[in-house]
Amino acid sequence: MRLEKASYKAIKYACLNYHYSKTIPSTRAKVNGYSVFNNKNEWCGVIIFSGGASANMGTPFGLVFGQYAELVRMALNGKQESTSKAMAISIKLFKKNNPLVKLLISYADKGQNHLGIIYQATNWYFIDESISSGTDIFYKGEWRHDRNLNELPKNILSQLPKRKRSGKYKYIYPLNKTLIPLCESLKKPYPKNAAVAHTGEQLASSQEGAFDSTLPLNLQDIKT
Repeated sequence: MRLEKASYKAIKYACLNYHYSKTIPSTRAKVNGYSVFNNKNEWCGVIIFSGGASANMGTPFGLVFGQYAELVRMALNGKQESTSKAMAISIKLFKKNNPLVKLLISYADKGQNHLGIIYQATNWYFIDESISSGTDIFYKGEWRHDRNLNELPKNILSQLPKRKRSGKYKYIYPLNKTLIPLCESLKKPYPKNAAVAHTGEQLASSQEGAFDSTLPLNLQDIKT
């Protein structure tokens, strides 16, 4: 398995075809995307990090913009031998390319029945869950965020089924060992049903495809 810097074309294709949200991360924040190739040299999709959706994301951790990043997409097609190994390699590459970043943040969408299994299996810290005030709209066989359907005529939107968004589970991963005590102090028990990791449950944050939880991240290899 190998990873390399992803082109915008690869990012767009993977997000629109392999990720449940069918959206591309905002280009307003710095985006680092990595294409994943399996041992047969087949392209498996992309893993994407960004500077974060909000300039205040790092405030609870005493970090300023540029010291934290968000893992925003794991848009994979299932051809990867190991999702956890792909994540580990992507984090190492991201850390090498962004030495000032001390903490990674990511979310598992409760509305998609995601628990964050990939994060649990790779030793991320679960720290919080949110209750969203947003709205999901059922369109073409799936629930979608209302902001992704702004182009639809209002008369069509008004007739589509709607539901309150379910919120997300929040996970963090320290890239700098000085943040480990803080992460330990914030951690909470993982969301329940984590044991179903080997039963084929859809992986959090759209980690579609094969999943091998026997390859947890090596903290010593990643942190400094």
